[in-house]
Amino acid sequence: MHRHLLGLGALALLLAWGAAPVGAEIPSSIQPATLVAQESQEKKEEKAETEVSKFRHLEPFDAAQAPALTEVQRVRFQTSAGDLELEIYPQAAPNAAQRFIELVKAGFYDQTPIFRVVSVPHPFVAQFGINWRPGMVEWKNKMFQDDPSLFHLTEGTLAFAKAGPNTNSTQVFINYGDNDFLRGQNFSTFGIVTKGLDIARNFKSVGSADMGLDQGRLWSNGEAYLNSLPLNQQPTMIIKAELIEDEEPPKEEKK
Repeated sequence: MHRHLLGLGALALLLAWGAAPVGAEIPSSIQPATLVAQESQEKKEEKAETEVSKFRHLEPFDAAQAPALTEVQRVRFQTSAGDLELEIYPQAAPNAAQRFIELVKAGFYDQTPIFRVVSVPHPFVAQFGINWRPGMVEWKNKMFQDDPSLFHLTEGTLAFAKAGPNTNSTQVFINYGDNDFLRGQNFSTFGIVTKGLDIARNFKSVGSADMGLDQGRLWSNGEAYLNSLPLNQQPTMIIKAELIEDEEPPKEEKK
């Protein structure tokens, strides 16, 4: 919204290889290499099924239309209220997921406010994604194309905020409740808070009840604007956003 309004992957059907009836002879025409190939294919399918089953945090509107979620990138947000962990699914909304990861890597969200928190009279959203600093403010006008809206906008899910079609750039909101009505404006879920949702629910509400802090003043000189606010209007801050790299398995000790 500028006034920025806001906005289980489908399981792949796997064909199982038929097994020979008990006691049946395996035709001599099937050579060991063929059997190895079949076993290899079975293992690949089992692996694919396992991978699909890892990521069931998002619920599709239509399982037949939504992609299977077999890929994930994890992100940690250190905030002044506590840490959050997020899972980002490139297959759920490719453009949004790519931009979000780009911004995390660029340090865009570091030392920025959660400037809009709407929880009264009903839980709605927490919104962030304004960085006024040189080298960061330029992202504001790097807009990207909308993704299809394929997954429910339920509590804890993430979507980019925008001012109209294809105006996504940097601002993201965390849904506080069931906001599926936003699908009508093609807001697309691309990730979810997997740890620290209780912390996110208690982000500080500052500024106006519906729009939060003044976005124009944040974009123009956020440092001065934040410093001018009284203590009771200081927002929750994102201290650092970073990718969570998979830990390497422990090395075997030499005997």
